[in-house]
Amino acid sequence: MMLVRHAESEWNRHFSLTRIDPNIPDPPLTELGRQQAEELIDRLADEGIRRLIASPYRRTLETASIIAESLDLSIAIEPLVRERCVFSCDLGTPTSTLARLWPDLDFGHVEEQWWGEPTESEAELALRCDAFRARTSSLHDRFEVAVISHWGFIRALTGEELANADFLRLP
Repeated sequence: MMLVRHAESEWNRHFSLTRIDPNIPDPPLTELGRQQAEELIDRLADEGIRRLIASPYRRTLETASIIAESLDLSIAIEPLVRERCVFSCDLGTPTSTLARLWPDLDFGHVEEQWWGEPTESEAELALRCDAFRARTSSLHDRFEVAVISHWGFIRALTGEELANADFLRLP
């Protein structure tokens, strides 16, 4: 399984410059972020990826959609791989709105408010990571799946800190 951190969002761009939360809930990708997602296409094409799993945040859905369209991959929505709810960007968009924005994706199993409550504890995040490991450990196509997720979730799952549009393969 491949873990991919979403491309640069508007929140990432502002926060990296100021280190102050810019109060942008569920931000979209920047132009640089869209370019990073395009560059991920070539990098992931050689990895044998056959489908994507994405967090329901806009930045992950945009990243996944860019990749999926070019590589002809399906996208499954999985709230377990969402970001730890700490900053303004971690407040999500209601499922009904996401379903209107991405009508080709299946949100039927996603609660209307799928994101966590601020501030999600490290223990709560660890439980989500455990649930994700349990859910994916027996997938028959596990090594052909890329999960488009977030810095905090990936760090909690692996101990690794990924930059925007970077990825690693789970052993």
